[in-house]
Amino acid sequence: MGGMIHWQGHAVPFRAGETIASALARAGITRLGLSGAGQDRGVFCGIGQCQSCLVLLEGRTVEACLTPCRDGMHVQQQHGGHDDG
Repeated sequence: MGGMIHWQGHAVPFRAGETIASALARAGITRLGLSGAGQDRGVFCGIGQCQSCLVLLEGRTVEACLTPCRDGMHVQQQHGGHDDG
């Protein structure tokens, strides 16, 4: 069983057990925001070490590659914040 998350106000389907990053990637979404240095955010390591995939989940900053999808969650791009750039 899966469901839908809402990315930037658009419905994106997910499969059971999928993370935010994998659901967005399957939907063709790879740009997740901008780092504090103005570089595009996206999935790089896939294991939560690089923090390149930071997004806002209902107002909280989370790593998209580690956060499982839940039906109805609202996710947005995260700009600036913690990064190594």
